[in-house]
Amino acid sequence: MVWEEDERIIVSCRGNEDAAVIRVPAGKAMVQTLDFFTPIVNDPFSFGRIAAANSLSDIYAMGGEPYTAMNIVCFPCKTLEFAILKAILRGGLEAINEAGALMVGGHSVDDEEIKYGLSVTGMVDPDGYATNSGIQNGDRLILTKPLGTGILATAIKADWSNKESYEALLLHWAGRLNAAGARVIRELQLTGATDVTGFGLGGHLLEMAKAAGLQMEIDSEAVPVMDEVLDLASMGLVPAGSHANRRYCQPMVAVDDRVDGMLADIIFDAQTSGGLVLSVPEEKLDQAVALLEQAGDLAAVIGRVGPEREAGAPWLHIRC
Repeated sequence: MVWEEDERIIVSCRGNEDAAVIRVPAGKAMVQTLDFFTPIVNDPFSFGRIAAANSLSDIYAMGGEPYTAMNIVCFPCKTLEFAILKAILRGGLEAINEAGALMVGGHSVDDEEIKYGLSVTGMVDPDGYATNSGIQNGDRLILTKPLGTGILATAIKADWSNKESYEALLLHWAGRLNAAGARVIRELQLTGATDVTGFGLGGHLLEMAKAAGLQMEIDSEAVPVMDEVLDLASMGLVPAGSHANRRYCQPMVAVDDRVDGMLADIIFDAQTSGGLVLSVPEEKLDQAVALLEQAGDLAAVIGRVGPEREAGAPWLHIRC
């Protein structure tokens, strides 16, 4: 995509402008988000792709469509070659183009540590979007990517054996856009959804439950996990952020005694560019699964919403 020539752009950065002027579709509402972080893989192009996919995900989680994106870059100009920065930006642009969004500028600073991400504006129907609080009693929960990116990233940083295969696996899942899940939200008019990122699956489910005043339960054995992640977790390669997630959430969660301890840790693993959790009415479940699978996405039915929470009861129940 040659973004300077797109008809949606009125004024671009081609003339060294400090801002862009963009046509906004009639009848749409804006969804705005921003995210950036340090590298979780060694290959700069892959890092750029993953960071951009992660930034775009918050738009998809509300059922929106990415419309414009702006780069956020921190880079040690005096110590690293600019070829690394170019590769990061190419990876990000690939994801932005795939999303059908416009790259309209950004900002960079000289920093001792590499950081990259996007500020993204999306478009959504003002009467048709999904939120944390939009879950309904009796809904089924679908997860669209397996868990484990935090553990894989930790193994890569630790220079673990097979780190190249871990990096490829991480790119495959974390670099994948959540566009299909957003289409399901729009087509089935779902009202409850979230994406799984730094708080882990368990943490984000808690956010949904508390926002709606409803309990949730998940079947731990139905939760998909990336290859080798359980083995890595058993060797202690669980990031500190994942342990912090579980400690924080523990007073609000009931875990059955038969649930594998490593699997419980992974449920709270801090994810990067994880999948969507879709809250789907029972009568729309088969259709949602079919739409996701037709798009090549995972469609793991991991639990359900409800009932209303009684005082003192856990918000989330993890069953075996």
